Amino acid sequence: MRTLLLTSLLTRAATIAGPAPGPTALDELGRTLATRARRLFGRSIAIREIDAGSCNGCELEIHALSNSVYDVERFGIKFVASPRHADVLMVTGPVTRNMKVALERTYAATPDPKWVVAVGDCGCGCGVFEGSYAVVGAVEKVVPVDLHIRGCPPRPIDLLRGLIVLMDKAAAKA
Repeated sequence: MRTLLLTSLLTRAATIAGPAPGPTALDELGRTLATRARRLFGRSIAIREIDAGSCNGCELEIHALSNSVYDVERFGIKFVASPRHADVLMVTGPVTRNMKVALERTYAATPDPKWVVAVGDCGCGCGVFEGSYAVVGAVEKVVPVDLHIRGCPPRPIDLLRGLIVLMDKAAAKA
C-alpha cells in the first residue's frame, strides 16, 4: 500500500493538453455569435441543456463552454435552468424510454421561437446505443431538430460554430 501511495504521489498524471483554438479564434467566434444573436433576438441567447440518456461526454464539453477558457457568458450566451426561459434546447444522447416524456414536456414548455440542437453522435443517430432495448432513438424521433452537431463528443469550439450556423438558419427563416 505504501509503495502504491508513493508511486502515485511521485509520478505525473497521464493527461494531455487541451485544444488550443488560439486566443483570437475564440474571441472572433464569440463576437460573431453575440452579434448574430443580438440581431436576431435583440438580446443574448438562453440555452437549456438536456441529457436524454447520454454517457455524459457531451455534457462535459457543453459545461466547458462556461469555464474560464471559453467563458461564453462574456459573449451573451447563458445557460438557464428552466425551459420557459430558453431559446435553444441542446439535447445530448439518444433518447431513452425513461426520458422520452420529459423531453416532450420540455419541448412543449419552451416558448416560441425555439430551436433544438442534437449534440454528439448519440443525439444525432444513437451512436453506440443503436438497437438497445432502452433507447427510443435519436432526438429527431421525439422532437423536431434544427441542427445536428456531430462528434463523440464535439469540442466546445465546434459547439460555438454550430450555434453560429443555427443563428444563420434562424435569421434566414425570419
